[in-house]
Amino acid sequence: MYATWTLTKRELQAFFDGPAAYVVLSVFLAITGWFFANPLFLQNEASLRSMFSIASFVFLFFVPALTMSSFAEERRAGTLELLLTFPVQDWQVILGKLLSVALLLVAAISLTFVYVISLSILGDLDFGATVGGYLGLLLLGITYGAIGICASSLTRNQIVAFILGFAIIFAFFLFDKVVDFVPGWLGSILQYLSTDYHFENLMRGVIDSRDVLFYLSLSAFAFLLTIYNLAKRPE
Repeated sequence: MYATWTLTKRELQAFFDGPAAYVVLSVFLAITGWFFANPLFLQNEASLRSMFSIASFVFLFFVPALTMSSFAEERRAGTLELLLTFPVQDWQVILGKLLSVALLLVAAISLTFVYVISLSILGDLDFGATVGGYLGLLLLGITYGAIGICASSLTRNQIVAFILGFAIIFAFFLFDKVVDFVPGWLGSILQYLSTDYHFENLMRGVIDSRDVLFYLSLSAFAFLLTIYNLAKRPE
């Protein structure tokens, strides 16, 4: 794991050496802050539900933006082959990149703890829904990160990687929104495949192992696809 952690620190340093990390953290906090304060002060609703909902929606755009350069830029710059000649396995490289995205998302999510403290002072905090919401955001971010990295491994163009990653993530987000337009058996499958459906379950404070397993399985599948994509690289 030492090699993986070294690669993780390398990716984190790349994020913070440029404006990407600071822009993501600032914009994320501004957007979630608005959707937290608006119902609290204008509607007298002491809840984190609005903040969780908008945060999961913002991830649709932010996570592909963070992952689009993961392998696409390495391919374009010609550093991918050099990186993979080091004494590391392909899975270690992928895991290092995924961990760096996950840690950046953890930092972004942690900044919203100020809202939790505010609610605990101003009103009754629903502890179960709060834990479920934060767990859902973390699992959602990791899953989107794995998909975004997989998309980035398919191309050397960052814009193409962003569009492809966003399209796949958005499709999984929309699956449960079209169940009324498809046959019942297909609707059940699409609902289960929807990332937003499982997030809604967790956000209610119902921490079901099926929801957690869905995110972990989808992340693992995207991870394995990325390994396959790297294995196909020309010698």
